Amino acid sequence: MELEEADDGGQESAAPAPAPIRRLEEAVVNRIAAGEVIQRPASALKELLENSLDAGATSISVVVKDGGLKLIQISDNGHGIRSEDLPILCERHTTSKLRQFEDLQNISTLGFRGEALASITFVAHLSVTTMTEGQTHGYKVTYKDGQMEGEPRPCAAVKGTQITVENLFYNVAARRKAFKNPSEEYGRILDVVSRYAVHKIRASFSCKKHGDNRADIHTVASPSHTDAIRAVYGPGVARELISLSVSDDDPSRATFKMQGYISSANYTSKRTVMVLFINDRLVECGTLKKAIEVVYATILPKASKPFIYMSISLPPEHVDVNVHPTKREVSFLNQESLVDSIQQAVEAKLLESNNTRTFTTQTLLPGASPAADRFEEDRPSPSPPGFLTMRQKTPVNMLVRTDSTNPAGRLHAFLHKKRDSMGLAETENELAATRRAVRQRRNPKESADLTSVQELLAGIDRQCHLGLSEITKHCMYIGMADDVLALAQCKTRLYVLNVVNLSKELVYQQVLRRFAHFNSVTLSNPAPLFDLLLLALDEEERTGRWHESDGPKDQIAQLNVELLLCKAEMLREYFSIDIDEQGNLCSLPLVIDQYTPDMDRLPRFVLNLGNNVDWENERECFETFAAAIGDFYAMHPPCLPNPDREEGSEIYRVGKSKKDLNTDEQELSMNGSDLEEAEKVIELRAEAQTVWAQREWTIQHILFPAMKLFLKPPNHLANDGSVIQIACLENLYKIFERC
Repeated sequence: MELEEADDGGQESAAPAPAPIRRLEEAVVNRIAAGEVIQRPASALKELLENSLDAGATSISVVVKDGGLKLIQISDNGHGIRSEDLPILCERHTTSKLRQFEDLQNISTLGFRGEALASITFVAHLSVTTMTEGQTHGYKVTYKDGQMEGEPRPCAAVKGTQITVENLFYNVAARRKAFKNPSEEYGRILDVVSRYAVHKIRASFSCKKHGDNRADIHTVASPSHTDAIRAVYGPGVARELISLSVSDDDPSRATFKMQGYISSANYTSKRTVMVLFINDRLVECGTLKKAIEVVYATILPKASKPFIYMSISLPPEHVDVNVHPTKREVSFLNQESLVDSIQQAVEAKLLESNNTRTFTTQTLLPGASPAADRFEEDRPSPSPPGFLTMRQKTPVNMLVRTDSTNPAGRLHAFLHKKRDSMGLAETENELAATRRAVRQRRNPKESADLTSVQELLAGIDRQCHLGLSEITKHCMYIGMADDVLALAQCKTRLYVLNVVNLSKELVYQQVLRRFAHFNSVTLSNPAPLFDLLLLALDEEERTGRWHESDGPKDQIAQLNVELLLCKAEMLREYFSIDIDEQGNLCSLPLVIDQYTPDMDRLPRFVLNLGNNVDWENERECFETFAAAIGDFYAMHPPCLPNPDREEGSEIYRVGKSKKDLNTDEQELSMNGSDLEEAEKVIELRAEAQTVWAQREWTIQHILFPAMKLFLKPPNHLANDGSVIQIACLENLYKIFERC
């Protein structure tokens, strides 16, 4: 007997039927795939950068607007794209780097899937301008949703490719709204460019914001990774690098080779910077990074992090590159063994470094008076007899040395003087005469009558930074921290000053102030402008800034000579630059008394006059001309490497000293040529030491006094790292009190 349930009107609803499975539209599929590959502006730039490197580019420039959301433009001098390939360039899975799946086993290019450009076209507006070798013109074409819009249009171009990505994620509102801080996205883009600049040292890189004249990253092809690290991450990082090399060829463990640099125990930072390349591919490996951080944690102070650059080479068949949409990660065999080997090598190197830690101690400087007299104290004014006076002492955390004429406060006080008393007295007399001349010199009382020059001088006054002006007028030179940065003390604070930037700005201002009132320096041998320009163009070719498509060197040089000859009368009248009728440079202006520029930079200066000076408008002409002289007269590091630096000492190193070579020729089986070559190296080293010592003397005794008298630091010097505070006596005193 069946029981029927009462129908009370509350019957349960039937279970929902399964939804039908539908095929997504191709546009939806492509946009989903694009979101996986192009996660943010830095992802798009990385894909474009890798395409440029695969094309054999040696010069890559990047321009970014609004963190890459409005504009990413990348230009290279690679082999370009064939015009017949442009119709399918941005279709999905079209590539010149892969034909069949088995090719992945030995893939050596950075790209291979053919998804990057296609993905970008689904979320942005993309245009390509390209020209290959041998073509008389280039082609420009735009793409949308993987398809070419219209036919390629012929246009003027240079060999290579320029890709412009505009309005990224314009059709993905949620993704675009997530990027609230363009500065953060621009920082990620700079990080990508920085890492490739460190690894790909045979190529030059630049990256800047749209509309800026100065690039935030600018590197040139360099012979070593340390030079690239110094250019990108600064001399503070490069100074503390330790070379590291590890390899293993045992198939049972791991087969690899690793070359790289790690920071020593003296280097500390707030975050770990690990630049890792596996088979020339920029990747991340959390396991390896964690293993190295564990080693550093036992040596570095708490919360301090290292800098790491590693390039690992593995057999291509041991690496699977197709494990991540953005190729950020790879999978490889025997990962644990490889990580253990590198970790042990890092630990061994750091233990060696830890034996030579650098600490700073305070001692009584040579020639200094007792402590009570070495510091400034506030003394009361004289009081009438019969009145009690109270001596107000300066707090101990504010006591500083104030005697700028006493060399005891400078680094030179620690160097042993090898001259005899007579030679030392003559040197001191020369130095005193130089100081008197520097203090007595003034700008001419006459001022230029030209309105344009007066406007430029008024602009210098308006843009003067009061804080920097106070520092430059009252700072005391201490010594050179490296080839570019000088240590200086102002009151209770210690600063590093970029002498190149400061001297460049000083000369620029002095050119405008002394306009048409220069003394001149006559060249002992007139220099032919044509020969100077050819030398400069050869240098441009070596650095990748001149290409055959720019035109013949002889023709460029001749055009510049003719231009300067046309302007010879103005140059002679306003700037004391004398060019004779035969096109020879005969004299240069004396911008700063008792200082002449480095003549090795004369060819570049002449080329700048032709290329970078606006000869059409009066105001712009004088401004750009003063900037060109400022760049020429700036106190750049000499062309000869510094023998006191690690890189320079390697260049000047010989097998034995000159004395040994003279007494041990038979043992070395020398035929005379080896001895002669070694003597040349020794002479070159002596010449380099003289040049570098003269530059440092000039910085201390000419540049710093001139800055105190004449320099009005503009606002941009406060933001570009030209003046950086590195220590404050009051803060240090608090730290030592806690200790």
